[in-house]
Amino acid sequence: MASAAGASIRERQTVALKRMLNFNVPHVKNSTGEPVWKVLIYDRFGQDIISPLLSVKELRDMGITLHLLLHSDRDPIPDVPAVYFVMPTEENIDRMCQDLRNQLYESYYLNFISAISRSKLEDIANAALAASAVTQVAKVFDQYLNFITLEDDMFVLCNQNKELVSYRAINRPDVTDTEMETVMDTIVDSLFCFFVTLGAVPIIRCSRGTAAEMVAVKLDKKLRENLRDARNSLFTGDTLGAGQFSFQRPLLVLVDRNIDLATPLHHTWTYQALVHDVLDFHLNRVNLEESSGVENSPAGARPKRKNKKSYDLTPVDKFWQKHKGSSLPELLEKKRLIDLHTNVATAVLEHIKARKLDVYFEYEEKIMSKTTLDKSLLDIISDPDAGTPEDKMRLFLIYYISAQQAPSEADLEQYKKALTDAGCNLNPLQYIKQWKAFAKMASAPASYGNTTTKPMGLLSRVMNTGSQFVMEGVKNLVLKQQNLPVTRILDNLMEMKSNPETDDYRYFDPKMLRGNDSSVPRNKNPFQEAIVFVVGGGNYIEYQNLIDYIKGKQGKHILYGCSELFNATQFIKQLSQLGQK
Repeated sequence: MASAAGASIRERQTVALKRMLNFNVPHVKNSTGEPVWKVLIYDRFGQDIISPLLSVKELRDMGITLHLLLHSDRDPIPDVPAVYFVMPTEENIDRMCQDLRNQLYESYYLNFISAISRSKLEDIANAALAASAVTQVAKVFDQYLNFITLEDDMFVLCNQNKELVSYRAINRPDVTDTEMETVMDTIVDSLFCFFVTLGAVPIIRCSRGTAAEMVAVKLDKKLRENLRDARNSLFTGDTLGAGQFSFQRPLLVLVDRNIDLATPLHHTWTYQALVHDVLDFHLNRVNLEESSGVENSPAGARPKRKNKKSYDLTPVDKFWQKHKGSSLPELLEKKRLIDLHTNVATAVLEHIKARKLDVYFEYEEKIMSKTTLDKSLLDIISDPDAGTPEDKMRLFLIYYISAQQAPSEADLEQYKKALTDAGCNLNPLQYIKQWKAFAKMASAPASYGNTTTKPMGLLSRVMNTGSQFVMEGVKNLVLKQQNLPVTRILDNLMEMKSNPETDDYRYFDPKMLRGNDSSVPRNKNPFQEAIVFVVGGGNYIEYQNLIDYIKGKQGKHILYGCSELFNATQFIKQLSQLGQK
C-alpha cells in the first residue's frame, strides 16, 4: 500500500526480516564495518517467507554465513550466534531445546513467525535452565510475520500445509465445526500478522453467511482484544509507521471464493497469469523443462533429453515489472532478462499452440460476458486437437457456472458423454452441480459485466514483436477490460456505492468500543486504501484485474491477498475431490 508516507507490504515485511537478522535492532544501510557473522536456522514456513524477499546475496550482506533447516542435521558452531525463525510448534520447540542441550551455538536469538503461547515459552525456559544455557538465550521475539508477500501489493497466507486452509477444506460437506474453527483460526492468525506488519487497523466488510463472515467475526475480535490491552497492543507507537494511516484507515474486504468460481478456471491471456496457468510457477519461481535440440528433427528421431531450469520472476526484475513500465538496466542485464523471458514466453507459447488456448480464452470470454457464441461448445469438447481433457472440463464448467438457465437434463447428458469420450473426469461437475443448486437458493449468479474495451495483445507486448516466431498460428486477441466480481465488490465498498450485491455486507470496526452488528457504515467517505482478501483461494487473473482497475483511480492503492494461490489445475483437483461420491 505504497501511499506517499507509507511503504508497500513487501518493503515492510523485508524491513522486519532485516531487523530480525540484525538481532532485532533496526538495520542501518550504510553502517561501516563488517556485519556480525551468524547462522540462520529456519523451518519450511520461515524459508517460504524469506525466499521471495531476500536473495542469498542479501542474506550474506546481512552477515548470514549459513542458512539451515531446523530439522536437518546441523554441526555445532560454538563461537557463532544463531538466529532462529520458526513457527512455534511442538516439534520445533523440542528441536530448539535439543539445540540448547547440545550447546550448538554461542547464543540464540529465537524468533517466532507467529505468537508463541505462554506454556511453550515455559518449555524453552526450562530447557535453557536444564542446559545451563539461560545466558545464551539472548532474545525471544514474536515477529508476527506469518504470511508470504509475493508482490508489492499481493500476499498469500501460506505455502506449507496449504491444504489445511484450501477451498476444499472450507467446503467439504463432512467438515466438522471443530475442523472449521481450526481453519478459520489459521486464516485469522495470518491476517492478524499481516495487519501488525502493515501497522494499521482496518474497517472490515464481508458478505453474510459465508466462510468470509466467520473470518471477519474472528479477526474483529482478535484486533479488538489487542487494542483493548493497551500495555501490549501491537498497534501503538512506532509500529504504526509514524502515523502512516493516522488520517485514514484501510478497508478490508473479505470475499468468499464461492461468489465467483468461473474466474479461477478461466484460460487467461496475461503473461503472469499464463505462466502460472501452464508452467510450474510458485513463490515467484518458474521451473522450466527445456527441450535442447533442433525443432525440425527428422520424423522418428528420438526427442532430446530435457533440461530443467528455474528462473526467479521477482518484483525486482524490471522486465517482469514493465511488462507485467521502465527502461531496462545495462545491456548484459537486459540480454539476460530477455533470454529468460524469451525462454519463458516460448514455453508458454508452446502450450498455447499445442492446446489451442487462444480458442479457449476467446470462447470463455464470450461465455462470461454473455456474448453470442459463434460455434458450439460440443464442437470444441469433441475436437481431439483442442486442448487437454482438463482444458475441456474448465471450459464446460465456466459455461455451466455462468449459465443463467442450467442446461436441460437431455443436453447435460449429451455434454457429459462428449466430456467422457474426451477423457474428462466428471467429478468436478458433480460438485459444481450441487454448488450451483445451493448458490441459486442463496443469490443470483455473478455477472461479469461489459465495460470498455481496451486492446491488449498478449506476448506481442512481452516481446515487442521483435521476433516473428511469437504469434504465428495464434490469434492476436484483444482483451476486454471487464471488472471481475471481486473487483466490482471492491469498487462498491471502496467508493461507497449503493448496490444490491454489497448493500447487506456486514461492517466491523475493531476500534469501536462496542461491536455492533450492522451493515450500516459509519464512515460515508470513499476509502483511499483497501485490501481484498479471498477466503478459499485466489489467482493472478483477479490480481491483475484489480491492478488494472486501480490504475484508473488517482492516489488509491489496493492489496490483494488470498488464503492460497492456485492455478486452474490445482483448483480442478480440489473440485474433483469435493465431487467424489
